[in-house]
Amino acid sequence: MNSELIHERKSKMVVLDIKLDNFYAFKNFHMNLTYPKKILGSTIENEHLPERTNFRYKKVNVIFGANASGKTTFGRMIMKIFNFIDRKNYTFLTEKICDRTREASFVIDMASQNNYLYRVMCSIPPIDDDHIVANDIKVEVRKEKILVKDSYESCIKRLSNKPYTPAENYIEELEKIERLTWFFEYPIDNNRKLSLPNKDENFRFVLENVLKSLDTSIKEVKISQDVDKAYVVHLQNQSIVLQDEQPLDTEMFSSGTKAGVELSNILSSLIQGKNGFYYCDEKFSYIHTDIEKAILSLMITFLKPCDQLFFTTHNTDILDMDLPKHAYTFLRKDVSNSKCPITCVEASSFLKRDTDSLRNAVENDLFSTSPALELIYDLIDYNKEG
Repeated sequence: MNSELIHERKSKMVVLDIKLDNFYAFKNFHMNLTYPKKILGSTIENEHLPERTNFRYKKVNVIFGANASGKTTFGRMIMKIFNFIDRKNYTFLTEKICDRTREASFVIDMASQNNYLYRVMCSIPPIDDDHIVANDIKVEVRKEKILVKDSYESCIKRLSNKPYTPAENYIEELEKIERLTWFFEYPIDNNRKLSLPNKDENFRFVLENVLKSLDTSIKEVKISQDVDKAYVVHLQNQSIVLQDEQPLDTEMFSSGTKAGVELSNILSSLIQGKNGFYYCDEKFSYIHTDIEKAILSLMITFLKPCDQLFFTTHNTDILDMDLPKHAYTFLRKDVSNSKCPITCVEASSFLKRDTDSLRNAVENDLFSTSPALELIYDLIDYNKEG
């Protein structure tokens, strides 16, 4: 499926820090999702745990990067970790190991709406015969109550003062963690199937507004009375049925309109507070930049306490939105760096003053994340030589 949502869970959880080694193209990768000082006049409300105002986390994470820099695989890796924690199936991890002759590992810090800090540490040894058993999966879970005056920094100190000691049974160890809730959304293709709620008026209203903004020939959207989890989109001269677990392969919708169907799903979930963790990956390739900015603004507005949004994009107009600089992260890929080919660059680490322009920094390639355009322009000389 192009999206994965889990909302039959008990607790929202925000990601605070993640380290990845030897999964996908990530080696010695680290991303921190906290910020140390309160931002006066921030446009993002309540970037802290409820009743824990010192415990600050990045509620909105806009991720930029060139093609193949890791934006999509980073989200997929988080999804694999969540599935591993929730379903206790180690194949979610082992199938994504890059070099099976090396150890693979991750460390993730998360905070729950119930004010507990969790650190999950996992390592998988090198594999010689391509065969892994449950005993090979080494996991330790640490848990600490977050006190009223705690910051992430003060609380994590209480978890970090002992050596890594994995449990004998990783399944029992993972049972220490509260159940997670998440929603991942990835670019659609014609072979993937829709995931639609059943007779949901909230979703229908969002879907109608989004689709009408993308296609003026759409007149209305109605809930199907004959089929469960189905919605009827009425155009000027015909109707199209959208049905759960069916591909969105109609030629009557543009690519942007198709993306709007899934964007409606994530917007509806945000409005209703069904999930806590949201990853929206490059859903706006075929959508006008003003609509992208408007929908991102809505997503931010709809975020509830203990919600967290990741939003990947190539659209530099997003840089002009009135967001704190710590909301922007850039992924940089350097294949010549064998120890750490993908690195995380935080805009706030470079731009310290309120007057610093994020757009100017990007246009001047301050973060070294611009695509290699010179290779494209080399084709001019190739053409002349030909």
